[in-house]
Amino acid sequence: MGAIIDKAKHDAAMTAWDYIGKNPEANIPKILDTIEKLDTKGSLAVHIASIRRVMNDPDSGMRKMVLSLFEEIDPAQLRVLFETLAVNTMLISAPTRAKAREQYDCNIPWAILMDLTSACNLKCTGCWAAEYGHTLNLTLEELNDIIEQAEALGTYMFLYSGGEPLVRKKDIITLCERHPEAFFTSFTNGTLIDEDFCQEIARVKNFVPAISVEGFEEETDFRRGKGTFAATQRAMELLRKHHLLFGISCCYTRKNAEFIGSEEYIDAMVQWGAKFCWLFTYMPIGKDAVPELMATAEQREYMYHQIRAFRKTKPIFTMDFWNDGEYVNGCLAGGRCYIHINAGGDIEPCAFMHYSDTNIRTGTLLDSYRNPLFQQYRANQPFNKNMLRPCPVLDNPGRLTVMVRNSGAKSTDVMAPEEASEYCDKCVDAAKAWAPVAKRLWHESGKDQAQEHS
Repeated sequence: MGAIIDKAKHDAAMTAWDYIGKNPEANIPKILDTIEKLDTKGSLAVHIASIRRVMNDPDSGMRKMVLSLFEEIDPAQLRVLFETLAVNTMLISAPTRAKAREQYDCNIPWAILMDLTSACNLKCTGCWAAEYGHTLNLTLEELNDIIEQAEALGTYMFLYSGGEPLVRKKDIITLCERHPEAFFTSFTNGTLIDEDFCQEIARVKNFVPAISVEGFEEETDFRRGKGTFAATQRAMELLRKHHLLFGISCCYTRKNAEFIGSEEYIDAMVQWGAKFCWLFTYMPIGKDAVPELMATAEQREYMYHQIRAFRKTKPIFTMDFWNDGEYVNGCLAGGRCYIHINAGGDIEPCAFMHYSDTNIRTGTLLDSYRNPLFQQYRANQPFNKNMLRPCPVLDNPGRLTVMVRNSGAKSTDVMAPEEASEYCDKCVDAAKAWAPVAKRLWHESGKDQAQEHS
């Protein structure tokens, strides 16, 4: 019966998509009307109302972004991405994950971030991946096995990092071919994107790159090396030429925060053709970290206001993985929403938390979800009632130290292992400075009062 229901859901969703594609501006509201009539319990009412507000506002940045997808992205790829991301990852697999969570009494993530390799053709200042060295790799068959395990539990979204994932371009395409029902994306410096790879993306359709850029030439080359910015521009030109979806990934630091959050830079992303931007703040990971690069509380508040303002007006989807904790109920890590597997096979709660009690070569994904470290995350999330302070290190230093100690997890840094307490200590001053700002912003948003009355 489950398979029949899934097929019915899939077919209905894809029929709706094809109808929308004929005239998105006119037909999206009609589809919402139909969904609203079928939603007799009103469980989707808030989401429907939100989408309707966006689509009814001609000045809405999100409305412009959605319509631009139909105008600029290859229709065949767009259809596959809707099928793999919206239908398979969100709609059909959600009951599978819910059942597994109940059956195994653990978190089951909807996304897995994997380091294909620790090798990279660049050496960026402050990059946590460099802490692993350059000799680690997950084999193609190990990656395939991870994906098969994940799909059995209802996970269909996979993100690649490294190192530089596109060192493994052939394997990336092979995994897209083997798992056409899954959605794949990658954080990449973009320098290895060429004509042949764009043609391969256009063929498999279920892969989307997120190119790491920190500003224009001066800002990008400062952190990533001379000539990197020019290479990213060539990559984006090729992706546009092939009408392929891509986005930007930004790490904002004390040196570049004002620029990353500027209207000039957001407008540049739109001009480059990016449809989304993932924003991260610099974390002082590893013995060679540079704590002085951490954004100040004032800069973090600046990013908070800027990104929220741009969502209303700019045709690009943006997400700040620290400042947007309110939209995902705090920390995403520890299997609650996602996990990270490094190039040595260690299964970690987060790409910024390099501690583990399970390795994929000696255990399974399910083992890691049920083992002490991830269960510690599950028991302690959210780490703060103020969702603008979601992180157990940057915002609540010491919380990671306790979880690592209680679980017996070990540092996964092969070059210079770092105690969780050492990592947390580097964030104490930043956390103290941010706490009163976050309290004020949370109060101004009315979320603290909403919590009291819930």
